Amino acid sequence: MRVVIASDSFKGSLSAKNVCSIIQEAFQHEYPEATVISVPMADGGEGTMEAIVSAMNGSVRYVTVRGPLFETRQAAYGVVGDTVIIEVAQVIGLPLVPNEKRHPLYTTTYGVGEIITAALHAGYRRFVIGLGGSSTNDGGFGMLCALGATFTNEKGESLPPMPSSLPHIAHVHMASLDRRIYESEFLIACDVDNPLYGERGASYVFGPQKGADRETVRTLDKWLYTYAEKIEQQIGRSYALERGAGAAGGLGFAFLLLGGTLISGAKLVGETVQLPQKVKHAHIVITGEGQSDEQTVYGKVPFYVGQLAKQYDVPAFLLSGSLGDGFEKLYEYFVTCDAIATKPMTVEQSMQSAATLLYTKARNLARMLKRFS
Repeated sequence: MRVVIASDSFKGSLSAKNVCSIIQEAFQHEYPEATVISVPMADGGEGTMEAIVSAMNGSVRYVTVRGPLFETRQAAYGVVGDTVIIEVAQVIGLPLVPNEKRHPLYTTTYGVGEIITAALHAGYRRFVIGLGGSSTNDGGFGMLCALGATFTNEKGESLPPMPSSLPHIAHVHMASLDRRIYESEFLIACDVDNPLYGERGASYVFGPQKGADRETVRTLDKWLYTYAEKIEQQIGRSYALERGAGAAGGLGFAFLLLGGTLISGAKLVGETVQLPQKVKHAHIVITGEGQSDEQTVYGKVPFYVGQLAKQYDVPAFLLSGSLGDGFEKLYEYFVTCDAIATKPMTVEQSMQSAATLLYTKARNLARMLKRFS
């Protein structure tokens, strides 16, 4: 019996690596004859770097960059062979901003450009970027500044890499970008299709969760429109309305300018860790996440894993922290869909006991598979 465990994290409780290890331990206890392969997964947000580095025996490097409030901080990037893995949440993630300071008028993507520059200095030219979890809404303006692009006002004065500079941009100088960017490949994990601006744009859709009120949302949207217009006039091509341009507060737009390719986060991570090949040769596949519901089918890790299992006609099982409305849609891809709770309990109780509950549920699954194998 070859078992592949490819789970996302149980957010707030267990990392993807922890989830996979707990399920693997349960199988080793109940079904020691089985060969178990653990492949921690992510969808481009929290845990993306750890998932790829862990699965591919990579390494982690630390550099000093500017955080979301332009403060000095340490950030990590992963290295697997000739590829750098950057999780933007490590640099400009929302949890890095204190609650009382959360406001997208004051957060910048400058540090993302700095961590890319550090990797360029180290000789790397291939990048996998996880866009999830940003605290920013500057359209990647800060990142482009850190990479060498120059933005000036009517007086020809260089503008600081903060969102407040956006309405003052008069001239754009993309030719000053670090030339090594054009030697590089950027694969961008992106699971949203929002444009940069407009009612479905970065400001209106994601701004409120980052601290923007209605008036700020309208202001930021107007600023992003002007910002994109200035850049696109200079380069002679439009990207602002392309699918995913509004991801991570408009970082998707900036990466499109750099020639980046935006693809499904779970698919990007899965292909990077060679999950399709592993699933193809498995007898059983197990996956999970914190809560599975109707949103899972919109590109989340279990949906991607379930699709792979169905493609290769491999039975798949879903073990999640909880099951929400519409989880029944997942029966098309999974033999069973199970929540880990063993008795009536609150979400908080389940999260606190997640490791024990998951172990018990995985142990039961292992016993059943052994009995009928």
